Amino acid sequence: MSERSKNKRYYLILPAITCLLAVSLLFAGCQKELKGDIGEISVFAGSASKPVLEEAAKRFEEKEGIRVVLHFSGSGTVLSQMKMSRQGDLYIPGSPDYMMKAEEEGLIRKNTEVILAYLVPSIIVSKGNPKGIRGLKDLSKEGIKVAIGNPQSVCIGLYAVEILKKAGLLQSVGKNIVTFAGSCSKTAALIPMEAVDAIIGWRVFSKWNPDKTEAIPIEPSKIPRLAYIPAGVSVFSKKVSKATRFIKFLAGGEGQRIFRKWGYIATSQEAYSFAPNAKIGGEYHLDEDFTLLANLKAETRK
Repeated sequence: MSERSKNKRYYLILPAITCLLAVSLLFAGCQKELKGDIGEISVFAGSASKPVLEEAAKRFEEKEGIRVVLHFSGSGTVLSQMKMSRQGDLYIPGSPDYMMKAEEEGLIRKNTEVILAYLVPSIIVSKGNPKGIRGLKDLSKEGIKVAIGNPQSVCIGLYAVEILKKAGLLQSVGKNIVTFAGSCSKTAALIPMEAVDAIIGWRVFSKWNPDKTEAIPIEPSKIPRLAYIPAGVSVFSKKVSKATRFIKFLAGGEGQRIFRKWGYIATSQEAYSFAPNAKIGGEYHLDEDFTLLANLKAETRK
């Protein structure tokens, strides 16, 4: 065979090999997708659901092959991060207040919101309750160090201010507030760290660290609102079907078992048993309350 004939044959065979290789790679990609190896989604979440989402994300990836990247902080903080970055597939705040804000700003796709669990406010103290705190009024006693979440960006901080104001204790307890924590998880961590004597947090915080913390119920009549953890698909998401699959997983049997394992409440009826006359959801506006608390906290440092 002449050199020219060999070259001609080579150039005829090369496109065929290239085409075969492309088909093989495409087929392999399809096989990977069928097996569930189809990328990742990102979640901007308030840390009120941190332990649940960490466990659920791992299980979801094992089951579905979709990696879930979690970004935690205060519900208001992560909402701002999602808005500024124009990224994220899911938003899961720690209360409906922040979901309402997200919806008002057009950041959540319509008809995608799902309620995942319910939350009840409580006083959280060290195991054994060494300071003998029995109710909200005890938080105003001399020498008691109290913390709440930052009410400007943390859902439970906002609820704490509302509770204290309704009870007529905003100023008397406010003088004992020594810090505003930056997220629910940071608020909950202050008791095991022995940084304060009490926090106003979610009842479920005591389940996160049961060896070191316990919950003291707030008198039902002094709880104006109960909360729930909602989830919704972000308008920035380019992976809506995958994001929806994760919401369905969280709201389904396996996801709900993980919520219950960590002490979360599954139904509104159970939540109402802690405060029968409370509302579920709604909003509370800080107005001048935050300025008052900030000034009181500044006074305690002098």
